[in-house]
Amino acid sequence: MPTSDDHSILNLQSADPQSAIRNPQSDMSPSDEYTTPLYQQLAETYRRDILSYALPPGSRIDSIAEMQAKHRIGRDTAKRVLNLLAEEGYIVQRRGKGSFVASLGPKQKTWGLVFPFHSVQFEDLIRRVGNHADRLGRQLKYLCDYHNYQEEIRLVSTMIRDRYEAVIVIPTLDESKTWSFYSRLSALDSAVVLLDHTMTQNDFTFVIQSYDLGVVRAINYLLDSKPGGVAFVENEVWGGRNMVLEVMRESYLNLMQTKRLGFEPLILERAGQVRLDKFRSRGITGVFCCDEVSGIQTIGRLKEQGADIPRDLNIVTYGNTELARFFTPPITSVDPHNEEMASTLAGFIHASNGEAEETTRQYVVHPELIIRGT
Repeated sequence: MPTSDDHSILNLQSADPQSAIRNPQSDMSPSDEYTTPLYQQLAETYRRDILSYALPPGSRIDSIAEMQAKHRIGRDTAKRVLNLLAEEGYIVQRRGKGSFVASLGPKQKTWGLVFPFHSVQFEDLIRRVGNHADRLGRQLKYLCDYHNYQEEIRLVSTMIRDRYEAVIVIPTLDESKTWSFYSRLSALDSAVVLLDHTMTQNDFTFVIQSYDLGVVRAINYLLDSKPGGVAFVENEVWGGRNMVLEVMRESYLNLMQTKRLGFEPLILERAGQVRLDKFRSRGITGVFCCDEVSGIQTIGRLKEQGADIPRDLNIVTYGNTELARFFTPPITSVDPHNEEMASTLAGFIHASNGEAEETTRQYVVHPELIIRGT
């Protein structure tokens, strides 16, 4: 992670941290349903709809009579729900007109960043985003959702409700789970930018890298360097459906099928499965690793088993972080140009300030292969 001189992971403080940060759909056991008062359970349902923008700012929510009919509750219970939401600042009650989701207040000079899991690549990218935030006089707060799309939606919603100037999202890696939420946001909210993702077919502001191009450049280099086949090493930490990994894997398979017809593709789930004798029997002379931790593990295992790198095999990793640059020998790696992504992102956010209408900005970074000692 970044050093103490950089940004540290901070906890969000919202108007109601207990309701805003937890997962209301999963943290209530059957026994809780009987111990938590009914009005609090209903209030939690309305909070969830407000935070997920199913009820956007300014929209009217159910009246007392409508709550009674919909939930089959008494008038006093319905009234307590509305009063609690009003006390917490989620709604505004207007006599004779009804209750409405509260409008958003002035924006803070704060950027929020949500990412799905810890990795060397993300750490480098977050550090660079933080440097640009500092230059613009903004504070960066970032949180990990641990690859949980419901947590991602909740954290982003909370940052918007707390009036962050911008919310930057490295999405959970099955982005189809979250798109309906992002499509409901408006230009009046915080500037929301998707960073380093794959869902480019949608009309949204994003700064991304072309993972498929990076893989193509890496695999072509390995195939051109030696006459044998290429193995593909995944990262076991990337759990669940991972659209980035799917793109990378597909690019690898396409190249192997077109340029090495005599070699069956070999995909390993983790570096712990690397075996030199298996590589030799399969004619493997190149290895592509999806990240640099797996790359270093692969190099270590191969050397331990007697391989001479790069005489016997060439290794390429993805990321070009300090691990690749400072390793001995320095590792050939795909550079995703994190600084270019971070500076472009900062420019998009700065340009969006004060805009009354939504403007879609999109930028795709082309990764570059940096050839070194492996």
